[in-house]
Amino acid sequence: MAELKLEKVKKNFNGLPVIEELDLTINDGEFFTFVGPSGCGKSTILNMIAGLEPVAGGKIYFDGSVVNELSPAARDVAMVFQSYALYPHMTVYENMAFPLKMKKIKRATVDEEVRRVAALLGIESMLARIPKELSGGQRQRVALGRAIIRKPKVFLMDEPLSNLDARLRIGMRAELKKLHQELKITTVYVTHDQAEAMGLSERIAVLNEGRIQQCGTPAEIYFKPANIFVAGFIGSPPMNFVPADKTGPGAPETDRRWKGGLIAGIRPENISVSDEGSETDYKVTVSVVEPAGPFNWVDFIWNGVRMKGMSNVGIELKAGSKAFIKFDREKALLFDPDSQKLL
Repeated sequence: MAELKLEKVKKNFNGLPVIEELDLTINDGEFFTFVGPSGCGKSTILNMIAGLEPVAGGKIYFDGSVVNELSPAARDVAMVFQSYALYPHMTVYENMAFPLKMKKIKRATVDEEVRRVAALLGIESMLARIPKELSGGQRQRVALGRAIIRKPKVFLMDEPLSNLDARLRIGMRAELKKLHQELKITTVYVTHDQAEAMGLSERIAVLNEGRIQQCGTPAEIYFKPANIFVAGFIGSPPMNFVPADKTGPGAPETDRRWKGGLIAGIRPENISVSDEGSETDYKVTVSVVEPAGPFNWVDFIWNGVRMKGMSNVGIELKAGSKAFIKFDREKALLFDPDSQKLL
């Protein structure tokens, strides 16, 4: 295991900055995730940590030692990619044993380790198969096993679940979390899936255009987003944003637009939509109803702003119909429209 430190790390492509002076410490044994939209620089950061990409400036430390000039092998990292990268002509056993054979480890020790890791991943019965005989989820377990068996200082995982279907992703997410709890190896994970980041990580760095917008625990990022970008990126469906002032909306009976000056953010799950309301509720027009099993997501128009909330499944709402919304103002967040930062 290792503590990773990035000190004023920069990266340019074709003279254009991709990562701008990144300062970050990833704790020994931590599961840390970089999350952000495509092209934000998260995979580039992972490749610089691995030694696959040189830095344009700054230093990368493993346990206090600078590793900028070290090869990927010398850094003792294991990478797991979305493509699995298994040897197609080798069996599962041979794929997992390969890193140990390269180190000239005794055959009996290799056999013991392969079977131990295979048991850990639940793939003992598949050791004689070749990759084309496995499902996507099974191939990813083999790729994880090949990484685990090396006992590296650091795991680096680049979108390892993105090729799996939704059900397999959720299952493998739970397996990854369980593995980390057992192995406690420092893990740096990259994903564009914010739900994956929230479910797996001890801490998350939200990236946009090569800069960290916020770094914190999943709860900190969800309940206290640093700015509008983080608030809109983290959460599914994304947060609603409406114009506001310091006193909030006008009296509901006036049904007037919120005054300018601030931006209010309200998560869809904190807005209740109904076909009946009182004088303290706000009148809206329904535009779309999306069944989601035990509840419905409801898109509606409130004073010209399209928003999303939740309704009970027993409530009859249709596009174009009138409805009423209520929400807890204490759960609304206020942002400065100029800096975009949370107030």
